[in-house]
Amino acid sequence: MIASELRAKAEATAAALKERLAADFNPARPWTGRLSDSAVATAIASFALHTADAVADRPVVRRGIDWLVATQNSDGGWGDTPESPSNLSATLLSWSALSVAEDETAVFAAARRCEGWLSQQLGSLTPERIVRGIEARYRNDRTFAAPILTACALAGRLGPEPAAWRFVYPLPFELSVFPPWTFRALKLTVVSYALPALIAVGLVRHKRAGRRGPLSGPIRDRVTRRALGRALAMQPSNGGYEEAAPLTAFVTMSLSAAGHRDHEIVRRGAGFLRASARPNGSWPIDTDLATWVTVQAVNALTVNTDEPWLTAGRRDSIRQWLMDQQSGERHPLTFGAPGGWGWSDLPGAMPDADDTAGVLLALRRLGPPDEDTQAAAQRGIRWLLDLQNQDGGIPTFSRGWGKLPFDRSCPDITAHALEAFSEWREDVPPGLRRRMRQGLQQMARYLERTQTAEGAWLPLWFGTQQTQDEANPVYGTARAVLSLASIERSLPETAGRLFERGTRFLLGAQNPDGGWGPQHGVASGVEETAMALWALSGGDAPEETVSRGVEWLIERVGPGRSVAAAPIGLYFDRLWYSEAMYPLVFTIGALNSVLRRPVTVTGTTP
Repeated sequence: MIASELRAKAEATAAALKERLAADFNPARPWTGRLSDSAVATAIASFALHTADAVADRPVVRRGIDWLVATQNSDGGWGDTPESPSNLSATLLSWSALSVAEDETAVFAAARRCEGWLSQQLGSLTPERIVRGIEARYRNDRTFAAPILTACALAGRLGPEPAAWRFVYPLPFELSVFPPWTFRALKLTVVSYALPALIAVGLVRHKRAGRRGPLSGPIRDRVTRRALGRALAMQPSNGGYEEAAPLTAFVTMSLSAAGHRDHEIVRRGAGFLRASARPNGSWPIDTDLATWVTVQAVNALTVNTDEPWLTAGRRDSIRQWLMDQQSGERHPLTFGAPGGWGWSDLPGAMPDADDTAGVLLALRRLGPPDEDTQAAAQRGIRWLLDLQNQDGGIPTFSRGWGKLPFDRSCPDITAHALEAFSEWREDVPPGLRRRMRQGLQQMARYLERTQTAEGAWLPLWFGTQQTQDEANPVYGTARAVLSLASIERSLPETAGRLFERGTRFLLGAQNPDGGWGPQHGVASGVEETAMALWALSGGDAPEETVSRGVEWLIERVGPGRSVAAAPIGLYFDRLWYSEAMYPLVFTIGALNSVLRRPVTVTGTTP
């Protein structure tokens, strides 16, 4: 229950936020959001364009360098976003990018401050220390480590060539010509979505390292053309691999430096980078998350099943837009079958489990499904079932690829898929229903195994920059609890037990100020507070807990207040981003859920 006075404030806040959400709606692309500016993307995109064509792209490179200089942290480093603390990856890439600028006072001073930060973190600027720092950050995952070191080598930050290349990991680009199943068997040290970078980085090192093995050298020479053909086949029509400036820039930079400046991959990649540069000189980490933020908006709005803004016409428009994006062919990068959805409708987005689960839920909640919607949903459900790993969990892109972070099963995505299955299980044919029942049981067992002793789950694609371990159990647990609440009728005993333990964790994680941070005792944030409140308010959480959470949120995002997004999102290889839509839609979902609770008629707020 919630007191009437506080309820009135919650209604006013929810109405104001929905007005903001409605103002951003576009029938052609319902919501696109806005990702934060990225130092990583800006640094490597600027460096790649300079490497591909220093003369033609001088103006856009200059704007990128100017943005980096203007947003350098006071300690001399760069973080992934302008609001982020300095980190080694962003700072090394920015240091490399500064090497291409004219020798002028501002750039020179920024480089000296940057070198001071790096020396403090690494002990010195020797190549050995730089490699050691990268290894400490990425361990055995070379997906991002090898491209960073490649940029450093090309910028002269690892000493003169060809000796500098001994510090760059030799990626076996020749394996790209093998059948896809061999990648799993060989346990490559790069993740499934990074094959274009494996090819490009491996090729530039092969071309510039000087030393050539008596067997590997000729073999790699012979397969270069076929490997480039594979990378070209993986490149989307707009040139942007995965709509990601960093990955596209790494490929463009490496192939240009390997002597393939005139190759179609480089021309298309450079074109994507030019087109995706922002007016302020920066690049975002990805073009947008249009599909993801749209389904987040739909699922937040439909907590109130009678949401007046979601008219029948708007529901039909959004539903059709989502259905038009369903993949209709095997993906050239992940080799995934048709039937899934990616994070955007743009050509570089790849089908993934989290977005597929989100779309399935949105399609179900936009109204009674017609025949076309049911057919699309069944294809999506089969796609998820085929992706399920042997451990019962759901990975992001590829089944059974390996154990590197962004290719393994994870609790938040598994819970999301479990919720989607539960909502659709009564609307599918008997044979598929049996497969879903088995899949549900395996997912529930996976969630039981991955729940911590405290009752929490750790998400894969969300975290925090406020703690050393970067974990955000409040978000992960809230996501799982929301999903478990919807499946108790499907798996009553298991779901109820997991739900209860997760709820206890969230109740115990509330801070004294009424909000929630990523972990207990860490400063409260809008995103975490909204998600925890959303998860708890639909159950039997104490009135005092809910009321204090609502009061905290209203003070931060109430009418007339700006809603600032925090960098809680994790992109590929632990790159941080903020998304302007997150605090908005999470808060709408939380308040809609709170407003469904009974009213306590009192004269004061408890």
